Amino acid sequence: MIIHETLAQLGLSNKETDVYLALLKLGPCSIRDIATEASINRGSTYEILKSLKTRSLVSYYPVGKRRFFCAEPPEYLISILEEKQSNLQIASQALRNEIVPDLKLLSPGSDSTTVRQYEGDDGIEFVLKDILRTVSKQGDKHYRVYSSKLIRKYLYRPLPNFTRLRVQKNIHVNVIAIGDGGDAAPLSDRKWIPNQNINLGASYVAIYPPKCAMISLTRGDYPTAVVIDSISIAHVMALSFDTLWERL
Repeated sequence: MIIHETLAQLGLSNKETDVYLALLKLGPCSIRDIATEASINRGSTYEILKSLKTRSLVSYYPVGKRRFFCAEPPEYLISILEEKQSNLQIASQALRNEIVPDLKLLSPGSDSTTVRQYEGDDGIEFVLKDILRTVSKQGDKHYRVYSSKLIRKYLYRPLPNFTRLRVQKNIHVNVIAIGDGGDAAPLSDRKWIPNQNINLGASYVAIYPPKCAMISLTRGDYPTAVVIDSISIAHVMALSFDTLWERL
């Protein structure tokens, strides 16, 4: 039911929603009546009522030696939502302004180098998405690539819509292709380095500061990748690429 899915966003379980709906339907009543209407055993119903009371959705009053429970008006649900939104906004500001900056101080400095290795199609998909994610956050949405002929048919196997995603994010790429071939694509400029050595191997290097990713094939078509996170190395690689680009 849509009501269960909606109230779940407020943190209510299905059984809590069932008990609340039973109370709305019955009006003030005993635990036994609530349990019967909600089709939940009496012990569980009592625990659920305590939980709903802490959320200010249920109240009770004594009738002799018994307690009668009643549901607070449905408008209280809106108050819970507004309070949740307010708390999330406060948490968001704290994360942006205090917590994340403090946590970043625990990481190595910007002049350090981090190297990570990835394998298989899942690993290559992660690297390709990391390229898009990293470049899309930059003012100059542009990165550089060296790509050999032998790797092209394997590179985008785990993410065949990579080019479409890149274009959607308005990301431009300059490609130096080693060996002939390579399809034209939107927001892409390509130059070639002729290669007659068919044993050069399959390789792909993406330069997207502050990172460089190097992808190759082992055991035929099994891809592996190494990602170097170093602003110094990435800038040197970008400078070398741009110098060669101008001379081709």
